[in-house]
Amino acid sequence: MKVVIVGSGNVATVLGKVIHNAGHEIVQVVSRNENHAKALAQIFNSSLGSFKSSGYKEADLYLLAINDTALYHLDEYVQLGNKLVVHTAGSVSKEVLKNISSNYGIIYPLQSLIKNSEETPEIPLLVDGSSPDTTTFIQEFCKTLSGNVTIADDQERLKFHVAAVLVNNFTNHLFAMGDEFCKKENIDFEKLYPLIDETIRRVKLHPPQSVQTGPAIREDIYTLGKHLQILSAHPDLKYLYLKLSESILKLHQKK
Repeated sequence: MKVVIVGSGNVATVLGKVIHNAGHEIVQVVSRNENHAKALAQIFNSSLGSFKSSGYKEADLYLLAINDTALYHLDEYVQLGNKLVVHTAGSVSKEVLKNISSNYGIIYPLQSLIKNSEETPEIPLLVDGSSPDTTTFIQEFCKTLSGNVTIADDQERLKFHVAAVLVNNFTNHLFAMGDEFCKKENIDFEKLYPLIDETIRRVKLHPPQSVQTGPAIREDIYTLGKHLQILSAHPDLKYLYLKLSESILKLHQKK
């Protein structure tokens, strides 16, 4: 299948490589960042294009891997008739594309993608289309890219996006806060790697609530007090600690 990629960031780069490695032809890369576009086009041995409709090459699918805000304004200068156009955003309706083409849909990677990563992780794909036939076409294409493809409408995809922020973005922020705490307190964050690995292993095998540990779920006021005393020198982290401990306790009390 011939594909045009619009964008040159993390999603465009990683999905582009997956598409390329699956045997499809990326005929063109389009991006506002000329240097990034050139670098990506060289990887795929493809041409460069402008955002104007007249600058797009003929393709079977046009993949819009651009930021959410840009999606809302793309129809001001891009019109693609009935060509198949998809975007990759988790929280933007597919209907944002209806003024660009009569044939449109979604390919949303439910994964954190970083273009400079040495390895490509497993990428579940959530798909949808403007019609049953379009949805089926997108689904079959995505099955050549991933063994984990699910049809999800706008509302379902938005819910997955919220869940993804909770388990990935927020969790990574806690890792960052933990790393900063360790540095300021002169202890080695890397000593926590086995604990992080074990936490992930457990939630793959059991419901997360059933494997919750720590002083909050035990209602260990003595230990919580000692922790909060240490965290007095880190007010932002102390606030997070309190709020998360309260949340753990509330969730536990519901069971």
